[in-house]
Amino acid sequence: MAAYAISEVEILDPDQTRRYQELAAASIAHYGGRYLVRGARPQVPEGDWPIEERVVLVEFPSMERLREWYASPEYAEALQIRQTALARRLLFVAGVDDAGDGGAAGDEGAAGDEGEPGDLGYAGDEGEADAL
Repeated sequence: MAAYAISEVEILDPDQTRRYQELAAASIAHYGGRYLVRGARPQVPEGDWPIEERVVLVEFPSMERLREWYASPEYAEALQIRQTALARRLLFVAGVDDAGDGGAAGDEGAAGDEGEPGDLGYAGDEGEADAL
């Protein structure tokens, strides 16, 4: 099942950000990832979103490959540069499998996250995720 890295990004240093993007892109490709959205300014129909923040969405073949990428030596230099290049919030989420069950409990979700009632997309939340 595909897994996604979702980043909420604020650029702090444009030159460092360009270097980060080069290194990150090469490492993402090495682990089978691909950008679906890169640096987009979102339209915000509900809630609040800081005007200067952008969105990055990267798809990986599996949560395992996504986690391998994040901890990889290929990504390490980019991760170091990221600390001064940009501020971000980073999320890892499981995609929807062919049966339509997404984010199911188990090792496809966040490490150690078994899901809880009311957490959209987890086993036992029948119908809630579809309501969105």
